[in-house]
Amino acid sequence: MSFFFKPSSQSKPDPAELAGAIKESFLSLDTTTIAKALEEVEKNVLSMRQMLSGDAETEPNQDHISQLVVEICKGDVLALFIHKLPTLSWEARKDLMHCWSILLRHNVDSRYCCVEYIENHLELLDFLIICYNNKEIALSCGNMLRECIKYPTLAKCILESRSFELFFKYVELPTFDIASDSLATFKDLLTKQEMIVSQFLSSHYVQFFELYEKLLTSPNYVTRRQSLKILSDFLLEPQNLQIMKRYILEVRFLHIMMALLKDTSKNIQISAFHIFKVFVANPNKPREIIEVLIDNHDELLMSLQNLPMSKGEDDQFEEEKDLIIKEIEELCNLSKATTS
Repeated sequence: MSFFFKPSSQSKPDPAELAGAIKESFLSLDTTTIAKALEEVEKNVLSMRQMLSGDAETEPNQDHISQLVVEICKGDVLALFIHKLPTLSWEARKDLMHCWSILLRHNVDSRYCCVEYIENHLELLDFLIICYNNKEIALSCGNMLRECIKYPTLAKCILESRSFELFFKYVELPTFDIASDSLATFKDLLTKQEMIVSQFLSSHYVQFFELYEKLLTSPNYVTRRQSLKILSDFLLEPQNLQIMKRYILEVRFLHIMMALLKDTSKNIQISAFHIFKVFVANPNKPREIIEVLIDNHDELLMSLQNLPMSKGEDDQFEEEKDLIIKEIEELCNLSKATTS
């Protein structure tokens, strides 16, 4: 009679051992035995995922997670996650994406916190942004960046980084999924941390809106539509009131909105209206703005009267449109009265 004995399960490594094994396997990716190294990386990253999230049999141990975060920061393993990303297999990247947000969330020690570690190694954020140029890992990098943006200090670092301006190019990349992903990251940067964005726009107003103007006038429909929508999202936020007041004083931006009111896309026309109306409703319009509205009143009134109502628009939209039409007509009547 033969007997079959279930082999004893191998004991799981403790956090320090796991962090050490992860680091060693990532460093071994530089060796010539890349296949074996990738196998070890996959195994160790999966073990990290199980320690951070638990598995079918066990719940995650919070003390183990805290210890693992400390060891990962102490050993500069977090930097390896980013710098070795182009070398990793798809499976390892998938598990690493799952772990990334959990690692960032755990602020267990002021000395060893993943968010603070990144703050002290800003080249890691630059690396993630630049990797949008790498088709293989662009979406993974976008995922990691959006997780970083959830933290005000990291969002501020990205906005003020030397690589931030690359997003104005990435959103028009010919590869649709990468352009869309970079646009999602760009949108999060400008809408998820209102106070940080307000401070950034105040100190980088001219440079930022010169770049943004190119997106609004892009020949690419998706770029025009999405950049206009994002502009509405952050420009009309209460925290950006002073930025909006400054924006609606500039004639060149009024001309852009007037052109977008005549766009062939119904969605773009409607989004443009919601910014255009602020130019017109401003009680302190400068003379230059008034002159443009008067000189172009026939075209403007025709565009507004033909403005379609999108699905879900209510009576408020029609009321706002009527008020803007009335304001332009009154400007014209006042101008005629003063010149007669």
